[in-house]
Amino acid sequence: MTSGVFDPSAPAGERPARPLRNRERHVTDYAELSKQVMAAGLLQRRLGWYWTYGLLLLGAFVALWVGVVLLGDSWLQLGLAALMAVVLSQLTFLGHDTAHRQVFASHAWNEWTSRLIGGVVTGLSYAWWSSKHNRHHSGPNQLGRDPDIESAVLAFSDEAAEGRTGLAAWWTRHQGWAFFPLLLLEGVNLHAAGVRTLLTRREARHRRLELTLVLSRLTAYVVVLAVVLPPLKAVAFAAVQLGLFGVLMGASFAPNHKGMPIVPRSMNVDFLRRQVLMSRNVRGGLLTDFAMGGLNYQVEHHLFPSMPRPNLRRAQPLVRRFCEERGVAYTEAGMLESYGIVVRYLNSVGLGARDPFTCPLASSLRG
Repeated sequence: MTSGVFDPSAPAGERPARPLRNRERHVTDYAELSKQVMAAGLLQRRLGWYWTYGLLLLGAFVALWVGVVLLGDSWLQLGLAALMAVVLSQLTFLGHDTAHRQVFASHAWNEWTSRLIGGVVTGLSYAWWSSKHNRHHSGPNQLGRDPDIESAVLAFSDEAAEGRTGLAAWWTRHQGWAFFPLLLLEGVNLHAAGVRTLLTRREARHRRLELTLVLSRLTAYVVVLAVVLPPLKAVAFAAVQLGLFGVLMGASFAPNHKGMPIVPRSMNVDFLRRQVLMSRNVRGGLLTDFAMGGLNYQVEHHLFPSMPRPNLRRAQPLVRRFCEERGVAYTEAGMLESYGIVVRYLNSVGLGARDPFTCPLASSLRG
């Protein structure tokens, strides 16, 4: 038997180890990274951190509404509306974490906490978010799989831009400049999408309860503003709160994947590369961590969705070093830099300026 050649007819004890093919090695890579992460204790629960964070946010939420009632008819209410948007964005991040099972060991505790935060506090639908977000995590930036790159207004891929002519084509070439202003409407869109889902998806679990909670919360919001403020100030309060809330949400999610490779419908990519190569981290300190709800560690979050948020910062050096050792591109950018990438990418869609996927990656997956 020639040394180093796998011979299936040889006795088991005499067979040399068969070299792993690329695809097998890629699967092994994620298993090895998972072992390192677990050994470092980075998947352990952080109940103390989450209880403190959650109670502070709920206290701030209640205090702001008390402030709205006590302040009464005043344009200073717009300042409270802006603060309300910040607190609601943080509560939405908390709902995101519980939906990803980052907080409690019990799946039911995580699910119901997320459902109650959405239905009672933020007015967002857990059923809508979990379905949409789970599809995003299973195939980030993949055509036909990721709902975050599907839009009736914006084209996120050359495929979506194909066939656009006249005014629609002009809009596509300049859509990047409109992306962030459009986020002023995202708060309204998030509420509307949740209600629409609960009204149409009859198979959604606990649909009637969740629909009752969401509609009750949204109705209470309108009633309180109508009772406390005159019509013009009530509309202004809602516009500031919903507009800023939409910007905070969109500005936290957009830099993480927009402008990263778009994966063709038929391409299969192993889990580690699928999550790392299509994700971008945003550099920054504790203020960035707070403003983006930990989503600035997008690579680590996509690799380990159930990792508690405060552990993502600790996991980053380990994950980055692991990727560098295996030649997997690990992308980071500053916050303003990442926003610039988003604008330039959206303006380039449909111009043939980008290949839908990097050839080196496609070659590495052939074996």
